[in-house]
Amino acid sequence: MGYHTDHFPILGIQEFSENQLKSCNLLYNELYGARSIDDPHKHDFFIINLFEKGVGSHTIDFVEYQVKDFQIHLVFPDQVHQWVIEKETIGYQLMISRDWFESFLPSLRFSASYYQNHPVINLSQDIFAAFRYEFQSIRKELNGEKVFWELIQKRSELIGLLVSKSVEGAFKDFEVYHSNPIISKFLPLIDEHFKTERSVSFYADKLSISANYLNIVCKKNLNASASSLIQDRILLEAKRLLKVSEMSVKDIVYDLGFYDHASFSKFFKAQTGMTPSQFKE
Repeated sequence: MGYHTDHFPILGIQEFSENQLKSCNLLYNELYGARSIDDPHKHDFFIINLFEKGVGSHTIDFVEYQVKDFQIHLVFPDQVHQWVIEKETIGYQLMISRDWFESFLPSLRFSASYYQNHPVINLSQDIFAAFRYEFQSIRKELNGEKVFWELIQKRSELIGLLVSKSVEGAFKDFEVYHSNPIISKFLPLIDEHFKTERSVSFYADKLSISANYLNIVCKKNLNASASSLIQDRILLEAKRLLKVSEMSVKDIVYDLGFYDHASFSKFFKAQTGMTPSQFKE
């Protein structure tokens, strides 16, 4: 797969920490110069990339973003990503284990799905400097004689709050996700149940509203029907599994709750214009 030794892990954070303890909760890494991940892969941990100088492209869950100066890029556990970064790049990276990620999440003040729709955030120079200070304080602490993990955990939560702060002015749909309680509950519910539940009424029941009203709220706020949001999530999972899992198409059909191979193929082709096996290649 042509990975350099300083590359991203494919699976767990432990594999990436060459000589670190099994209980490692956070890793710090610096990015200098060109590197690429040609094959998409996913992680079971959370990654925060801070770019001081950035040239290249970063594809997260099959959407391509340009890498530029003064940016934060977020990659959540189970998201699929790949990138090509040119030699001028200077960046800093934190990898946060799944265990710590759970306690880190509240410092991201909006729902995870909001950030997954906006994984790349442009920063002002002042905010960038605040981020860099925190990253470097973590690096210093990790290099100390005896690592004070609690301090590192608090600093990583502070970084989460800085992310929240820099998002507020950055995206037009910020208010929608933040101020609409139905949307902010519906999206995590889809994440939890999409493999077994496709009907809008299932989610509407959970939210104690009618299916019709859920649809109106989604259309008004997100410009999409409730059922298309459920289908988008199934499609994303199908793409992730086809690209990075060892599962056969047959197993994926079963895992995603489709009746048979034909109905899965029809669904996938209608959404992407490709058959599942074409996409897998």
